Amino acid sequence: MHDILIEEKILSRNDAIAADNRKLFRDKNIFAINMVSSPGAGKTTLIEKMVPYLKERVQNFSVIEGDLATDLDSQRLSKYGVPVRQINTGKACHLDAHNISHVLPWLFEQQDTSLLIIENVGNMVCPAEYDLGEDMMATVMSSTEGDDKPLKYPAIFNASDVLIINKTDLVPYTNFDIGRARENALKINPNLVIFETSCKTGMGVREWSDYLSDSVKNRPVSGNRPLSEG
Repeated sequence: MHDILIEEKILSRNDAIAADNRKLFRDKNIFAINMVSSPGAGKTTLIEKMVPYLKERVQNFSVIEGDLATDLDSQRLSKYGVPVRQINTGKACHLDAHNISHVLPWLFEQQDTSLLIIENVGNMVCPAEYDLGEDMMATVMSSTEGDDKPLKYPAIFNASDVLIINKTDLVPYTNFDIGRARENALKINPNLVIFETSCKTGMGVREWSDYLSDSVKNRPVSGNRPLSEG
């Protein structure tokens, strides 16, 4: 009982800070996306491939990189001229709203930012519980992980607005079934918008980037996260 009460108190505090973050994002006209995945699903590479398309449509966007240690991913993205800020969580397996709140002064210094991409720590469990104040959550899963992942980690898929099935170029070399992965994901969350991408061939990256860009331009005016269109 005590463990449950402690967890509820932590999540309640996180939700309060997330609400403050969300209000600040709306006041600054910034659309925030929380990208989550297991380690190695390809989030950073996907963001790299999105950069040219986003620069066409969104122009000014910033990235927050979450990792246990190092700034390797931040170094990669900074080469593209994208404002990027690193958060190292140490032993924590996810970002929380408090982490994000500390970076907001830096974010608001970036001129005319209209999109914030938050790359969360690689983890398919904890991020589902921690609202960051985002407008959209996108889960990235890869063809090397198994098409039953939505059934094994339902919370993250249920919390997400978008599912990106990445590394589709590797499907011929695995037992991954894209149709079954889509079916499993939609069993958990019928409202998921699903994209299939390959950072190697470029397949689907523009379509996903265009969808995100349109979401930025059509951001909701209320304080609630938008519902995905199925």
